[in-house]
Amino acid sequence: MARIVLFGATGFTGGLTAEALARRGARPLLAGRDQARLTALAGSLAGSLGGDVPIAVADVGRPESVRALVAPGDVLISTVGPFARWGEAAVAAATEAGAVYLDSTGEPTFIKRIFQRYGPAAAARGAALITAFGYDYVPGNLAAALALRKAGADAVRVDVGYFVGGDMARRASAGTRASMLGMLLEPMYGFREGRIVPEHGRTRRFLVDGRPRHGLSIGATEHFTLPPVHAGLREVNVYLGWLGGLTKAAGVLARATPVIAALPGARRVTEALADRVLRTGTGTPAPAAGVSSRIVAEAYDARGRRLSAVHLSGGDPYEFTAGMLAWAATTALAEGVRGTGALGPVDAFGLDALTRGCAAAGMTVREPA
Repeated sequence: MARIVLFGATGFTGGLTAEALARRGARPLLAGRDQARLTALAGSLAGSLGGDVPIAVADVGRPESVRALVAPGDVLISTVGPFARWGEAAVAAATEAGAVYLDSTGEPTFIKRIFQRYGPAAAARGAALITAFGYDYVPGNLAAALALRKAGADAVRVDVGYFVGGDMARRASAGTRASMLGMLLEPMYGFREGRIVPEHGRTRRFLVDGRPRHGLSIGATEHFTLPPVHAGLREVNVYLGWLGGLTKAAGVLARATPVIAALPGARRVTEALADRVLRTGTGTPAPAAGVSSRIVAEAYDARGRRLSAVHLSGGDPYEFTAGMLAWAATTALAEGVRGTGALGPVDAFGLDALTRGCAAAGMTVREPA
């Protein structure tokens, strides 16, 4: 019978996702490199599920072990990052099996690879690849789709901003920090004049909860997922607003990224730093108390006039990611998804269902202040 496979189950996000799946009554196959940690996690879930939870040892260094996890009709969740370095084995396994694939990445390079390289092969094999299915970047897809629906046919541009409150620096996991280091020298992108284009350090200001917040442009799924379903859309911008007063300085640095990345050894340095973070960051991140999230989407017409705005409000990004992965996996297993190839959240599940799924995971629509 078809099943849910959670690859990377013993990591921080993987563990939260395993718990979220168990709360939904799902009994996933827990997979990862460390059999002892898998056994411990399975034991912690067995009581709430009323029976044993299966485990399997698999490692991206042995791609055949990852392929052995997945069969046709399965749903594979991957939380194995940094994805640009280690994510390909799970994508290939799901594609080959004709399975549904979900991941927790927020890495622009990997996202772009999913849509431009892996998507066509997945469509040919009947697989569905739904990348970045968490705080990165489900809420922006939802908010933007709702804003564009409100705006109507005159909308030609949509801007999305992601903002957090509370001490996210202490909450961030070692995997997140390693992924961000890996992203430092990677090229960003936007969507302009109907195509994906390079992006370097664009910033803008949003009004969030009645006060100005600044964001730095970042490559995301919205650039690929929104234009195909909104024929008049010519521009998509996504901004990350985690840096506060440092946003403008970060924009200046981002504009210098192509020059820095071309320096001999620059990428090796960032990879070495990321590896060090992963080796030393074994502790549990700080509790989520006080951490909140806000997402803003604004639609504009060809004259730059704002037509609509949608704000979302939620809590801890990690808990939201785990909840959404669990919701998507159980929904896909029970009902399937809408299409094959590389899909966006709205493509895969429909706007109304996605709205309900986000609400169940703690992200709700609210009126702009």
